[in-house]
Amino acid sequence: MNDSPGWASPGSAPSDGQDGAGIPRPSAPADADGPAGQWSATQPQGGQWSPPSAPGSGPGMPPPAPGWGGAPGPGWGGRPPMAAKPGVIPLRPLGVLEILDGAVSTMRAHWRPVLGISLTISVVTEIIAILLQRYVLPEPTSIDPNAVGSEALRQASESMQSELLSTAPATVIGMIATLFTTSLLTVVVSRSVLGRGVTLREAWSEARPRILPLLGLTLLLSLMSAAIMTVGLLPGLLIDGGAGLALALLGFVGAVVVVLWLMIRFTLAAPALMLERQPVLTSLRRSAKLVRGSWWRIFGILALTYLMVIVVTLIITIPFGIIAVTADSEGLGDLLKGDSPDFGWPFLIVTGIGEVIVSTLAYPFTAGVMALLYIDRRIRREALDLDLARAAGVPGYDTPRS
Repeated sequence: MNDSPGWASPGSAPSDGQDGAGIPRPSAPADADGPAGQWSATQPQGGQWSPPSAPGSGPGMPPPAPGWGGAPGPGWGGRPPMAAKPGVIPLRPLGVLEILDGAVSTMRAHWRPVLGISLTISVVTEIIAILLQRYVLPEPTSIDPNAVGSEALRQASESMQSELLSTAPATVIGMIATLFTTSLLTVVVSRSVLGRGVTLREAWSEARPRILPLLGLTLLLSLMSAAIMTVGLLPGLLIDGGAGLALALLGFVGAVVVVLWLMIRFTLAAPALMLERQPVLTSLRRSAKLVRGSWWRIFGILALTYLMVIVVTLIITIPFGIIAVTADSEGLGDLLKGDSPDFGWPFLIVTGIGEVIVSTLAYPFTAGVMALLYIDRRIRREALDLDLARAAGVPGYDTPRS
């Protein structure tokens, strides 16, 4: 960890083969979460340690090891010492609510760069999506409800192809937007852990060299998911009749389970790539190592995160949708007649504003949770809290770990 200007973000470690000048390598992760004694080689002794912020702390005092198991010394009243908190999180293993609160606290404490990044990217992507929807994408295929047999299957197939064609550009645009926001906001979160701010220029300067590797990681994970889904669905699609449909459904369920397992296993690859300057394949291995033994915990935290995002999305988009339909009299008239509605600019603009608000809030929250999950796993496995406290200038942590 380097505390000089231009230092790499917390958690940085050189890739294998790099000289690592000025940046210490992390201690090798344990194969599984062990007892607290494995978090740090230096353990405090009861009655001989004072918190970093208390009088008497300094270079001669040993830094606290989070979660140490000895009995509290005199003066603590039977409670363990408080962890240092130079930024948005305490420097110790985090609970679920602390991770979520840390993401929100980052948005509040550093709202200028966070809002600047997320709002700018949200507005640009929404404008592109609206223009594509209005001028480029084909109109939805109408389906005759009275069609039967082969005609019904043909119309359903054409409708599915049209829907995929319509959603593909939005998916690509969303992936690119997530790519940029993740890279920039991870820098903001990494600084906020140390209690430091960052400007848009500084965030971009630090994130820019990692954009292409992060793009490669995103494409690799997307292709991996697509290949697994294809393998799961293809056998059923090659067989006609009910047997083929049942096999395709079974293959789809199996493929979803495998994809979900892999995505959680590699969910910390992007923070590792950004903060440790790791190449793509190394970041995947790094994520798998950090997630090992904690798959269900990470799955639960991410599920809660996206559930909160869905709730916020519904709270915002439903009122905007009602206003949009009401403002577009032509589309509303078609809807009341039972015809396929042809919504115009009023509908697109109002719904677009709602989407921008949702994206502006969702991007930094999810990026913050991902970055803090990564930091939490490294605190638990590698005592990263000691390096972070030293980088933040907390008294008593100025002696580097051996």
